[in-house]
Amino acid sequence: MAKRPSIEHLPPVAIEGHRSSSTGGADHPMRIVTRRAAGLEAGGWTGELRHQVEDFFDGLAGEWHTRSSPQRTAVVTDALVRGLDPIGVSPGMAVEVGSGIGTYSALIAERFQMVVAVDLSLAMLKLAPGGPAHRIQADGAMLPIRDGSAAAIVLINAFLFPAEVDRVLSGDGALVWVNSSGEQTPIYLSVDDLVARLPGEWAGRSSRAGEGHWCALRRRRTARG
Repeated sequence: MAKRPSIEHLPPVAIEGHRSSSTGGADHPMRIVTRRAAGLEAGGWTGELRHQVEDFFDGLAGEWHTRSSPQRTAVVTDALVRGLDPIGVSPGMAVEVGSGIGTYSALIAERFQMVVAVDLSLAMLKLAPGGPAHRIQADGAMLPIRDGSAAAIVLINAFLFPAEVDRVLSGDGALVWVNSSGEQTPIYLSVDDLVARLPGEWAGRSSRAGEGHWCALRRRRTARG
């Protein structure tokens, strides 16, 4: 039987001056990687692909700060305020996967007692501030996090590894998925594809903010507790 997620689609909000910063279409290399990581395309997440992605983002680390802007931050803030806050999540530990240079870690830390910020690129992590998050170089497909210990996983323009989301999240944990340039984000999945790939049953909210698109989902409580 197909899953029937309960997703509330909220009205979009305008963000003055927000423009798509990318031309990430279906043939963008990172879009292809995104779909492979999520299990939507053949090939999967292999060691060779992981090294290619690591090298790719290491090469971009020095100019990554140029991709930050108040407007992009506003997209993430909207996802947290209108998406995450109303669905009632424990303020325990959040895992920010694909944290990059730490642009959004402080926003997440405002809502959680601990933030573990994970990125594959050591070059990115070296440019991130020392706090408030605890920074770890790791593969998002093999997170150094105990089973069922995370109150939330936050993916801001980051790859989805469904099995790790299922393993790491608590029984009623939340997932926040943000595409800061909407469908033009290279690392992009639609809400339908996102929910289809997540094990179990989910409910939550989705909306657009400026050119961005986000979804905040809470796992429906299971025997995991």
